[in-house]
Amino acid sequence: MTFSDPVPLENAFVRLEPLTASHRDDLAEAVVDGELWRMWYTHIPSPDGMAEAIEQRLASHVGGLVAPWAIIDPATGRAVGMTSYLHLEPQNRRLEIGSTWLGRDAQRTKINPAAKLLLLERAFDELGCMAVEFRTHWYNRQSRAAIEKLGAKQDGVLRNHTLFENGTVRDTVVFSIIDVEWPTVRYALEERLAR
Repeated sequence: MTFSDPVPLENAFVRLEPLTASHRDDLAEAVVDGELWRMWYTHIPSPDGMAEAIEQRLASHVGGLVAPWAIIDPATGRAVGMTSYLHLEPQNRRLEIGSTWLGRDAQRTKINPAAKLLLLERAFDELGCMAVEFRTHWYNRQSRAAIEKLGAKQDGVLRNHTLFENGTVRDTVVFSIIDVEWPTVRYALEERLAR
């Protein structure tokens, strides 16, 4: 078992399947509502660019750089988003959960916290991580609030971190959960999902 293995993960609220080209149609449909790809502070693929985005993640996976999943709503059996393990550092026992997006209908449901619970369980309990990181754009307030709600703490802001294609510069907000915090974070997530 390695950090880059996207093994199937599942609980009562969500299923994470290793990403494949077969998820393209569902994912292209998921981004249509709200035209998610038009948000200037994220990199969500457009419906027409979905096949290429999947190919890029799969190529990075073959290179051992990421573990990509499709996020499946078990109520419908359809893919409603994507997520990945990124910045894999097995030698330092840390990784990032990122490049995550959900279609509008799946947002503000139990799907995201349930998916994060699965990914955190794998990271801490199976892979032995000491730290799991989350990163987002300073202007992505919805993402920042969701990360904080998971129980992650803000480590800092990487100023002028990334130059976007539209000419804007991303200040990257870095959050993390460390191994000693994991039992409390797990409990809080389980309680949240039980409500």
